[in-house]
Amino acid sequence: MRLAAASGALLKCLPCLVRSRGFSEVSCREFSGLPGEDVQAKSHPQSKEASLYVHWPYCLRRCSYCNFNKYISRSVNHVDMTTCLQRETETLLRLSQVSSITSVFFGGGTPSLAPPSTVASVLETIAKQAGLRVDAEVTLEVNPTPMGVAKLADFLHAGVNRFSVGVQSLRDEDLRVLGRDHNSQHALRTVEEARRLCPGRVSVDVIFGRPGQSLACWEAELDELLLVCDDHVSLYQLTLERGTHLFRQVQAGQLSLPGDEVMARMYESARRILGERGFLQYEVSNFARNGAVSSHNLTYWRAGEFLGVGPGAHGRFVPREKGGVFREARTQTLEPDVWMAEVKRWGHGTRRRVELSHVELLEEVLVMGLRLTEGISHQHWNLFSPGLGLQQVVGESAEVQAFLERGLLVLDHRGLRCSWEGLAVLDSLLPPCSWSCRHMLRPRRCKGSAPRGSSEGGGGVQREVEELA
Repeated sequence: MRLAAASGALLKCLPCLVRSRGFSEVSCREFSGLPGEDVQAKSHPQSKEASLYVHWPYCLRRCSYCNFNKYISRSVNHVDMTTCLQRETETLLRLSQVSSITSVFFGGGTPSLAPPSTVASVLETIAKQAGLRVDAEVTLEVNPTPMGVAKLADFLHAGVNRFSVGVQSLRDEDLRVLGRDHNSQHALRTVEEARRLCPGRVSVDVIFGRPGQSLACWEAELDELLLVCDDHVSLYQLTLERGTHLFRQVQAGQLSLPGDEVMARMYESARRILGERGFLQYEVSNFARNGAVSSHNLTYWRAGEFLGVGPGAHGRFVPREKGGVFREARTQTLEPDVWMAEVKRWGHGTRRRVELSHVELLEEVLVMGLRLTEGISHQHWNLFSPGLGLQQVVGESAEVQAFLERGLLVLDHRGLRCSWEGLAVLDSLLPPCSWSCRHMLRPRRCKGSAPRGSSEGGGGVQREVEELA
């Protein structure tokens, strides 16, 4: 959660400490442990289970605050798009040698604009190529419009078993300012229908810190929302992104956002209200009751492997088919038409591949793991760093000791985690991370429940061509 009122350095000492402990030139050979160690026992880093993210890049309109990789198109070639999503899924599954997919997330963009047959086709490809666990979580981001709600049952029959509904606000004027194409009644009807179809497996997204919003109005709105929502809520603080319409409006003085102190109080009051309603906070922005956590997003936060399919999608996996033993960070080509042309030619549209060093992998484990209220256990850390424990990496740092003494971090027999107070100011504690995990830290503010956004906008980079098929 970005609370600019918080001050203090990010744990910039952590990467430095890792490097100082002898990892500066070491690549992240995930399968290797200490000499003579039984690497087969280390199931997490070398596991052939993974999650899979599918990016649908199209929207009917662009929200005023959004700068994600999305495109406004009135004439989508659904046959070509479906075929390319299937082919890239097949290619990346073969390349990774993943034997089981534990969760699938259809994000965007507006994936509820896709034909349900597209979802069914991708899931069939996964089942044939690698295997889809019988209890796999299959999530679809839903835009709460009449068109979106009308297709929910069809998506359920296609294989979706969890819906993430981008309510964002129950105030119609605020929805207009945000550039949304639904109103509060559309949102309420969508949540009601989604709950009827998937009781206990519906996530609701809501944005706070909107232009002109007061603390009292936010608390009243949240109370109203909790009367109708299911067992999962994602809260996102509105932030200004350069290049967006909202950014220009604020810069021109046409709109203003609440101040830092008000933003912080909104977040704290939301945590309190949700707790009183039985929701447990398990991540900076995410709250669940009755065990309804997002298992897909937990893959990101626990530094698991995942494949990114579709324009602009990101992935983290080991290319085992090519003899790889290092985890790679992969980015797919952004532009849908260019991506489809590359998939048709090469079987995939990978724009960039970066082999993660050991330091970069441990940075991701730290940065992502500290978002969870459970933090990073010693056992989990040892899966990635069997020769260097958490206590050695962070326990001897004067800067970390200062955070521990201030009560913002906790390091004990369980592991390393943020305190209740520290979680609220997490962005002021964490260091600027490598590009490889930066996209996963940006909360989804359009329609997704994952702060891990698996797609991002920005300029293109030079494509590295490798024929994998």
